[in-house]
Amino acid sequence: MPDPQVLETTQDRLIEKDFLSGLKIPTAPYAGVHSATQLSEAVEKIGLPAVLKTRQLGYDGKGQARIAKGGDPMSAWRLVQSAPSILEGFIDFEREVSVVAARSRDGQVECFDVTENEHREHILKISRVPAKVSPAVATQARRIATRIAQAFDYVGVLAVEMFVVRAGRGHAVLVNEIAPRVHNSVHWTIDGASVSQFEQHIRAVAGLPLGKPVLLGKRVEMINLIGAEVNEASRWLSVPGAAVHVYNKGEARPRRKMGHVTRVWTTAKR
Repeated sequence: MPDPQVLETTQDRLIEKDFLSGLKIPTAPYAGVHSATQLSEAVEKIGLPAVLKTRQLGYDGKGQARIAKGGDPMSAWRLVQSAPSILEGFIDFEREVSVVAARSRDGQVECFDVTENEHREHILKISRVPAKVSPAVATQARRIATRIAQAFDYVGVLAVEMFVVRAGRGHAVLVNEIAPRVHNSVHWTIDGASVSQFEQHIRAVAGLPLGKPVLLGKRVEMINLIGAEVNEASRWLSVPGAAVHVYNKGEARPRRKMGHVTRVWTTAKR
């Protein structure tokens, strides 16, 4: 289990943003909201469009309400049931990426390839490696993940979700969230890397040397099986380069991640 202080930071969106701000790591503009009055003040400060998110217990789009330009902030406040929240400026991003970093007890850090993520209805559907980002952006993303792991004095695997945005003539990344654990977006490492995120985590916490992650093949894609999609998982068994993973969760409810498929290609063309 992660250090309780790490959990305290990452389970509260406002504390997490303040932590990142203290490290001078870029994020969306934000403000804490604990009342209707504070929401009005936050809207005045940040502007619209924006997203109102509960400080805790939000995932896969839960606990969030978007406020459009010219929209009604109080309607969003009611949607989150007046829970302690954070207002974040809406980011016009080009793509979403994640980096999983592993840190050992002696401070060694190894990062997996930057992963590009595609969401549908706020749920991760497809992760692709390598991400379509420049070498400079990939380096920045890995450096940020490493800096966060070092700042936490973290041991194990953690994920950092980021937005890729325009920055002058180039691109840069903004951190969206930190997940101090193995991460769904990097399940592709089970079949697509020389060491999986799960093995890397065990190596770190057991005090063993970390593996050097190497991509197996030219590109890898992971597809989440959501809800009833798991009932057709067998169709992937005849697809070259595909590996099927079913989680045996029981009822295949809508929006529930029931498994995933990893595909490894030996050619770079998409």
